[in-house]
Amino acid sequence: MKADVRTGRIAIHDLRVRLGQGANAFNAIEDINIDVAPGELLCLLGPSGCGKSTLLGALAGHLKPASGTIDVDGEPVGGPHPDRGLVFQHHTLLPWKKVLDNVAFGLKMQGVGRAERHARAHEMLRLVGLDDFAGFYPSQLSGGMQQRAEIARVLINRPRVMLMDEPFGALDAQTRLMMQRQLLDAWARVRTTIVFITHDIDEALFLGDRVLVMGPRPGRIVAEFALDFARPRDPSLVTSAAFTALKRQCLELLHPHGAPAAPLGRLTPLGAPAAAQVRYAI
Repeated sequence: MKADVRTGRIAIHDLRVRLGQGANAFNAIEDINIDVAPGELLCLLGPSGCGKSTLLGALAGHLKPASGTIDVDGEPVGGPHPDRGLVFQHHTLLPWKKVLDNVAFGLKMQGVGRAERHARAHEMLRLVGLDDFAGFYPSQLSGGMQQRAEIARVLINRPRVMLMDEPFGALDAQTRLMMQRQLLDAWARVRTTIVFITHDIDEALFLGDRVLVMGPRPGRIVAEFALDFARPRDPSLVTSAAFTALKRQCLELLHPHGAPAAPLGRLTPLGAPAAAQVRYAI
């Protein structure tokens, strides 16, 4: 399956989202401006409570902005839609259905016939390396395998955008690395637009075409890293000098100990690797 890489363009302008009621209401995120190219893998990096999931919820259509706009392919986001698939930290597979029927469930709801939906579900399971487990129940799978089935369940709907909210956060380190590589392999073939939320610096730098760093609440974008690491990416990347230098910059942004970053403007900081262009916004 090949997604149309001309679709999946996201435009977020002057976005502000308020949570809570009455005197307890507060701005969770504000002044958010993001443009995501079709087929891009964008990582949002930030500490817990900074508004990453709030931003994803607004993009999914579950949260209404207090002000600003969110468009996908020029159309305003007015609510949830299958064109924007969601993957959470914990899977949403139906425990009483086998993996094949879980993956095919969205097609069943669309009225697709049994033979076609099962054929497409097998295709998705092959894509994530789970075709041999089509007849298993979710409880018979490991955590990583459950998340792979979850990704297949979303991809089968051919979404223009995939929204991923720390999908590997509950996995052990070794399984997490395997899942990151599995995601990159699937994305290389499907090339849907991905917005991936994480608080793990290594994960963001390993996966992303770009990394946007969010500051404390109310969440704002405080820096942008455009990554030029070659693809496909190998786990040895995380030990390279360029990767380590970028990780150090991210750590300083998330846990500052010195002077604030430079004013808004695209630049390559002194000593920064050629593999990234950095834009600071604080």
